[in-house]
Amino acid sequence: MQKGRVSSKSRQREQLILAMLQQPSLEKAAASIGISKATAWRISNTPEFQQEFRQARRAAFSHATARLQNGSGAAASALLKAMLDQAAPAASRIRAADLVLEHGAKGLELEDIEARVTELERAADASKSDTHE
Repeated sequence: MQKGRVSSKSRQREQLILAMLQQPSLEKAAASIGISKATAWRISNTPEFQQEFRQARRAAFSHATARLQNGSGAAASALLKAMLDQAAPAASRIRAADLVLEHGAKGLELEDIEARVTELERAADASKSDTHE
């Protein structure tokens, strides 16, 4: 009988997590799955829920980020088009140019950081190999 309770609690936790990803508040999430706010609050304060909810939020955010990355080519094209459009107001062209430069610089910074981290990881691995020999 205990195994059924655990399964029921797990199912209720999953339902609340999904509801919280879709609703703006704990109260509305609870109502959407047919439980009281007090029950939802009790469930949401368990370590299991908090860990699973963090994982679910991370996964949802990762999916949203991937969607944005898929649109980045079109966004870059729109910025470049606005920057070069002689019919657009000068302020709009300047703002687009500023964003192109800003995002280009950030891209370079990220590439530099990635190269540095890779080099540090290589050095750390080489150091570990030297100490184990």
